[in-house]
Amino acid sequence: MSKGTTTTYLAPAKINLSLRVTGKRDDGYHNVDILMAKLDLTDSLDFHNSRTTTLQCDMPGVPTDESNLVIKAVREFEKAYGRKAKQKITLTKNIPHGAGLGGGSADAAITLRACNDIIGTNYSDEELSTMAAALGSDVPFFLNPVISRCTGRGEIVTPEPELAEWSSPIVLLKPQFAVSTPSAYKLLRGAHRIKGVNYNPQVIDGIKLVNELERAVFTKFPVLGFTKMWLLGQPGVRAALMCGSGSTLFALTETPEQALAVAEAARAELDPTLWSYCGRVNPQ
Repeated sequence: MSKGTTTTYLAPAKINLSLRVTGKRDDGYHNVDILMAKLDLTDSLDFHNSRTTTLQCDMPGVPTDESNLVIKAVREFEKAYGRKAKQKITLTKNIPHGAGLGGGSADAAITLRACNDIIGTNYSDEELSTMAAALGSDVPFFLNPVISRCTGRGEIVTPEPELAEWSSPIVLLKPQFAVSTPSAYKLLRGAHRIKGVNYNPQVIDGIKLVNELERAVFTKFPVLGFTKMWLLGQPGVRAALMCGSGSTLFALTETPEQALAVAEAARAELDPTLWSYCGRVNPQ
């Protein structure tokens, strides 16, 4: 790549169609069994050759120092490369922070992919996956974000070819507050069921949708449980679930028009400050 060239990459959000917690690990993490799918909601990252690595971001409050996963991804790449990557990176955020949508993990994975392409190191997907796993449990999925089952602490990614063509309209709703993933797992021990909230698996097109973090998160944030039940009562909604560790909730609908109607009704009936997105799961 010449010095004057800017290369743009898109980093997709994800949802967990299912999330089961299968046990506590010796390293402090939990073993999980997750069915993960990408969305057509994306962040955008521009890469430009530079004398040093810098990060700019258009979303207020997002750190642009060494604590950002994008910079951490560059450093992880540099460990393998043995030299500096030297990229000026401009991040345009569309995926909200603390939403359970994997925005930071996606940005990190795409940064690894971009550095590999731009510098021409030709690392294999397996080598990139090793770097990705060092950055976070969700990061390896985004190197090849087809519908996959993610096990271990989430870093063991196995594509589900029978679901490759499956897709659905979706609406996402996020309140003003965020939920951190570590806090959600810490809440598991004291979690209880909220009366009137349905935690049972929902089966759509042969896919069993369930999120075992809902009890923990809804215990601390009951409004999310009530919003899930509101979603399940809306016309055209086939299933509703919390995204990952929250705070976003999603609903699968029959048509895109129904998704838009749900988003409008949510702002009118529940909270006018709700962030919403209407799009598609596993866009083809």
